[in-house]
Amino acid sequence: MIQFGTGGWRAVIGDEFTKKNIQLLARAMCDKMRREGVADRPVVLGYDRRFLAKEAMRWAAQVFAAQGIQALLVNKSAPTPLIMYYVMRHELPYGMMVTASHNPAVYNGIKVFTAGGRDADEEQTADIESCIAAVPEGAVEEMEYARAVEEGLIREIYPINEYLDSIIGAVDMESIRQAQLRIALDPMYGVGETSLKTILLTARCDVSTIHGRHDTLFGGKLPSPSALTLRSLQNRVLDGGCDIGLATDGDADRIGVVDDKGRFLHPNDILVLLYYYLVKYKGWKGPVVRNVATTHMLDRVAERFGERCYEVPVGFKHISAKMQEKDAVIGGESSGGLTVRGHIKGKDGVYAAVLLVEMIAKTGKKLSKIYEEIVAECGAIHMEEKDYQFTREKKERLLRLLTEERRLPDLPFGIRRVSYLDGCKAYFENGGWVVARFSGTEPLLRIFCEMPQEQQAKEVIRIYEEFLEL
Repeated sequence: MIQFGTGGWRAVIGDEFTKKNIQLLARAMCDKMRREGVADRPVVLGYDRRFLAKEAMRWAAQVFAAQGIQALLVNKSAPTPLIMYYVMRHELPYGMMVTASHNPAVYNGIKVFTAGGRDADEEQTADIESCIAAVPEGAVEEMEYARAVEEGLIREIYPINEYLDSIIGAVDMESIRQAQLRIALDPMYGVGETSLKTILLTARCDVSTIHGRHDTLFGGKLPSPSALTLRSLQNRVLDGGCDIGLATDGDADRIGVVDDKGRFLHPNDILVLLYYYLVKYKGWKGPVVRNVATTHMLDRVAERFGERCYEVPVGFKHISAKMQEKDAVIGGESSGGLTVRGHIKGKDGVYAAVLLVEMIAKTGKKLSKIYEEIVAECGAIHMEEKDYQFTREKKERLLRLLTEERRLPDLPFGIRRVSYLDGCKAYFENGGWVVARFSGTEPLLRIFCEMPQEQQAKEVIRIYEEFLEL
């Protein structure tokens, strides 16, 4: 019943996310570590603010302890990138984070990180699933928590300072101090506030926070930064005359941004802004990496500076792997996750947010002005995206139509080529594209279309809806 998607294992609390399954996964990880000869090294575990997250972390740790493997428990709710950083910094074989990231509040889950602080790839998650299947019935044992602590098999830690120091050391704090920026912050009831606020206040920013309290229901909304969920942040930016509004999702590995004019910036725009800033204003050299559903404006910016953009399937493990292979400057996804060369190998909304603040401070320009600069140099482009729910029977029909029969609707634009790297993606002769793919974290079909004009993108989406009977 434990199956990993593009963002780890996620399940509904009380349905498949149960103590039994959590401890089964932990036992499978013990067997995997023992087989790989790394059981003499600790595993680090963290949790966010979701319901039963702390308890789940402890349940898993008790299984590791029973198997003689030391578990390092981050004893306060913390951002996912902190766990990734700790695995990398302390050269641990594995780390685990109890979170369902931006999923609805009824979900929880576990992300597994491998050596170097990377998201577990398909090969690793398939191996974990095979280890789960091989655990004998009744073989999962746990050690009493207090005893495990007494014997040193469970050790509570809170390494927030070394994580924050790594970010502070990577940005120009003095430029931020001199800029005296006013910033609105929305952690969306998640774990991003402490980290971001600590850094920004250290840089003498004026920080105003909304939605900072602990709420396992996330205020009744998805803990995912979007145009719909960040309206309060938009109002705070406008009412407070802020230079920027920053939001992080439930576990702070994704970012949302509201610019100085109160406009929500799509994650695509954030990626473009940061890549442009790093290569033009900071003089970095290197390509950029995006997935199949992320803006091709990155391709244009890369070409503008004599660089290349690489395309990979959805899933941040693909982003980080290609970044390492090509020594890319930045890599990211249209869902709001990104990372920058020299930092951790996965998504970090905290670092991305601070880097945006640095960009405003060093350039002396508002976000809106910098993006206008990019459009003037590279041209405009427009994206439309829609999500569709489906029944099991409908999914089978859609899969057959898109990936087996590989059929396309009649489209009013010339098609240059079609790719099945992840879903079905058609590239148009006018530079636009459309992709239809199934989410790896939620039961949704997603269609993304990017075209030179807004109406063209809307028309392609409409054609696909009729063709697929959505």
